Amino acid sequence: MKTIENWGTTKEILVILAHPDDPEFFLGGTLARWIKAGHRVRYVLLTKGDKGAKDPQLTACAIAKIRVEEQNKAARFLGVTSVDYLDYEDGYVTPDLELRKHVVRFIRQYRPHILVTCDPENLFPSQQYINHPDHRAAGQVVIDAVFPAAGNRFFFPELIAEGFEPHEVEEVWMSLTNEPDVCLDVTEHWDKKLQALKLHASQIGDPRAFEQRMLERVHNNTGEDFIVKEQFRRIIFRRTSE
Repeated sequence: MKTIENWGTTKEILVILAHPDDPEFFLGGTLARWIKAGHRVRYVLLTKGDKGAKDPQLTACAIAKIRVEEQNKAARFLGVTSVDYLDYEDGYVTPDLELRKHVVRFIRQYRPHILVTCDPENLFPSQQYINHPDHRAAGQVVIDAVFPAAGNRFFFPELIAEGFEPHEVEEVWMSLTNEPDVCLDVTEHWDKKLQALKLHASQIGDPRAFEQRMLERVHNNTGEDFIVKEQFRRIIFRRTSE
């Protein structure tokens, strides 16, 4: 049976986002869907979320340690193959050339068919929310890295000396977008997403209240009419053989 993705082979999928818990919040149901279908998923996170707490007694290092542990647990629960952290300071990410080079290195290292990030153009996801600058910076640097740099040997040639040959991805999927052109039904993976999110215990507060908030966020109905969807802006690159 055809799926919306229309992938005829197993895909290597690389998710590059800003913070621990971003993958599960933005596309946890989709990740569960893809992993169940046999695709291999890896994460690269630009920060360790070292400002993700309100307790003044905690240090940035302590917060980062907690969040990395939580993220690793959530990734294992979903079946993610690996998680890498670039350790940029939370809240201070900028899409500069240094970061672009790091992202190009990961793209050339893992050689994904599918690259996932978030939409850098989404400044106001809703009337109640301003998108975190790190989210936008992550999306921008990934887009700048994937084209034209990752596939062109004249960009960052020093990476070739390190053994990282150029690589061109087949598709880019941007989550957290206000201009979606793909909508995936992930209803059957809702529980998996929710349980993965609950492993980010430092971020969600009371688990029951969190679950209720999530239910209200994704849909106003329950029971037979309950449907969970995740939306993306998808870029499919033209194949050179076409």
